[in-house]
Amino acid sequence: MSSYNLLSDPIKKYIRDKRWEELRPIQDAAIQRIISTDNNYILASRTASGKTEAAFLPILSKVNFSEIGIQVLYISPLIALINDQFYRIEELCKYLELPVTKWHGEANRTLKEKIIKEPSGIMLITPESLEAMFVNRPHHISHLFYNLKYVVIDEIHSFIGSGRGVQLKSILSRLQDLNSKKFNIVGLSATIGDYEEAKKFTGDVLQTKVLLDKTSKEIDTEFRYFENVGAELPLELLKNLYLETRNNKVLIFPNSRGRAEEVAVKLRKISEKVKGHTNYFSHHSSVDKEVREYVEYFAKSNNRQNFCISCTSTLELGIDIGSVDEVVQIDATNSIASLIQRVGRSGRQNGAKSNLFLYATDKWSLLQSLACWQLYKEKFIEPSEPMNFVYDILLHQALSITKGYSGIKLVDLIKHLNHNFAFNDIQISDIKEILNHLITIDFLEKLGDEVIIGVEGEKIVNNKDFYSAFTVEDNFKVVSAGNKIGEIPFTPQVKEDENILLAAKIWKIKFVDFKAKKIEVIPANDGRKPKFSGDGGIVHPEIRKKMLEIIFQEETFNELDQSSSDELEKMRREFSVFDLQNIESERLLMASEKKILFYTFTGTKINRTLKLLFDVIEIKNMLDDKASMFYITISKEEFLSKLNLIVSNVKFIDEIITNELEKNPDSLTVSKWGVYLPIKFQIRLMKQKFYDIKETQEFLLSINRIVENA
Repeated sequence: MSSYNLLSDPIKKYIRDKRWEELRPIQDAAIQRIISTDNNYILASRTASGKTEAAFLPILSKVNFSEIGIQVLYISPLIALINDQFYRIEELCKYLELPVTKWHGEANRTLKEKIIKEPSGIMLITPESLEAMFVNRPHHISHLFYNLKYVVIDEIHSFIGSGRGVQLKSILSRLQDLNSKKFNIVGLSATIGDYEEAKKFTGDVLQTKVLLDKTSKEIDTEFRYFENVGAELPLELLKNLYLETRNNKVLIFPNSRGRAEEVAVKLRKISEKVKGHTNYFSHHSSVDKEVREYVEYFAKSNNRQNFCISCTSTLELGIDIGSVDEVVQIDATNSIASLIQRVGRSGRQNGAKSNLFLYATDKWSLLQSLACWQLYKEKFIEPSEPMNFVYDILLHQALSITKGYSGIKLVDLIKHLNHNFAFNDIQISDIKEILNHLITIDFLEKLGDEVIIGVEGEKIVNNKDFYSAFTVEDNFKVVSAGNKIGEIPFTPQVKEDENILLAAKIWKIKFVDFKAKKIEVIPANDGRKPKFSGDGGIVHPEIRKKMLEIIFQEETFNELDQSSSDELEKMRREFSVFDLQNIESERLLMASEKKILFYTFTGTKINRTLKLLFDVIEIKNMLDDKASMFYITISKEEFLSKLNLIVSNVKFIDEIITNELEKNPDSLTVSKWGVYLPIKFQIRLMKQKFYDIKETQEFLLSINRIVENA
């Protein structure tokens, strides 16, 4: 039987009314499996391949919505994605006369109260809103979701390998506990590097299947190189970028919010000078929500007008902004997964091919971009980072559970946490130790055999930021004539008469209200990009190894323009002084009278681990992770001797790093909730988050030759 015939009559009518000529591959496969089995599924296919419908067509055909309670829960990483998907799902559900409810901080309060009184249909929600419901409306949680049949997790890759993902797993486990029967989970993604980690979100790996659509899309790619020696982008790059994008609908992805503002403002100024269009926007988390929504609406609804949106990861996920002709990446992404998401934004309609332009402003960025692109073509996506020591989220969930129950027996709290599949790797002895610590610091208060939220804990759980696993920036609101423009962090730049860029416009600061954390601005003619925080991200070892491979191979790349090709050849000449024979087991040491450069060509976390080891053994050094290179300021002979000493003691690296962190507890940088843990758990978190001891040991043991320059 064809998958179409398996669908319910109302859903068939929806397909006919949409005039679909055929179902897409992922839809065909999902309909066959979801309707006929009770497995969990991960639907993996490229962007714009119809994954949302692939999940909902069979679910809406299968579920009996006449039963009381929310039957289907859709979980999204972004409120904006919920608002976007709401219209697609609502249109589909009209054929079944089903209510679809958005539940987040910005959603309609009246509709929320209605669904509480008469729970039915489908709810769209974020993990943080679910957490808030557990804490503040525990009776509603059971009332709404006791009869849940399906949970759909959109962009599931964005949760993998993060504290937010662990929080979501914990919430799903808690939902499963209160449900009358087992519900099924369907995860959606275009960029999963580790399917086993995705399966763990279901709590039942064996009963979770992956449906993978390997259909690829044609991508026209071109690399362009404009060397940059200053803080701002070269004018020649901006001119070239303007000419390339002026007659198209374009998304530009710089790697920071400040750079996104610089690109949007400067392209707009160029366009004004030559009387081009004025549709230049910025889109990132510091631009006001209403401004971002206008940008999304403009892009989606203007079929005839060209536009250019300079954005960050806020437009990396699946928000529908209509047809995009080109995607531009300025300097290298830190991950292949991110590059895949971004290029997928182009050519989404009518089978059009994607157009990708990769601009680089220095040789290492060019090389990393090229390495990411080659690995993408080889179908490699970074696997997720291991998340075994999630003590910080366990601490947070202990407070959430206690608050939701308005007090709970300590033995029952331990059982809840030990049973929760998000914390499978945590020993029960560690759970007890963390809970006893919370009692000691008055986050929990013990009353007989029961615990309640303590005095210090009340300050935490009653804060609006309690519901999230990530740290919320402490920003100043930027306002012009009563209209909110966005938010920026307080830096020395924030002072009267300073000009800043925000929301693709230039503003002069007229007044800073420190008490209200508000900045009053007026339009201006010239200014500087605001300074935002950001650590640059983690680069996987395979990317760096591919960079080394590219340097020492003779292959030419058709995607490179002349300047990019010239720069790559220049790098190859620079490194031709090394007689490298094996990229797996050899690394490079460039020595001169003035300096020693040790090129590791390995991942960020291994480089961080090496740096700490170098510091401990008194190898004077500076790490340039972008180049995967250490500047060594001791003699070559002393460095090689000490490096051999590290290798000979490789099995003690864990102990060495633990001892070093114990000696410097003030240096621990863990997470939002990790700061409240006992020091030994903070150290375990730190080692997991910033270092990679196992991979560093393997890296050191794999290197059997240090190649010196001739």
